[in-house]
Amino acid sequence: MKKKKIITENDIMKYEIAKELGLMDKIKESGWAGLTAKEAGRIGGLLTARKKNKKK
Repeated sequence: MKKKKIITENDIMKYEIAKELGLMDKIKESGWAGLTAKEAGRIGGLLTARKKNKKK
């Protein structure tokens, strides 16, 4: 039996960014591991930038 993961604020932002970049179909099909390093890095970079802006 698989445990349910608690969705955090970071997870929500990560999904929003992926949707904006048009990567949701790819994520639904093959999961987060199916992304290229470039795509994953782009999501991570934008996530970091948004978190910094949110603190201000």
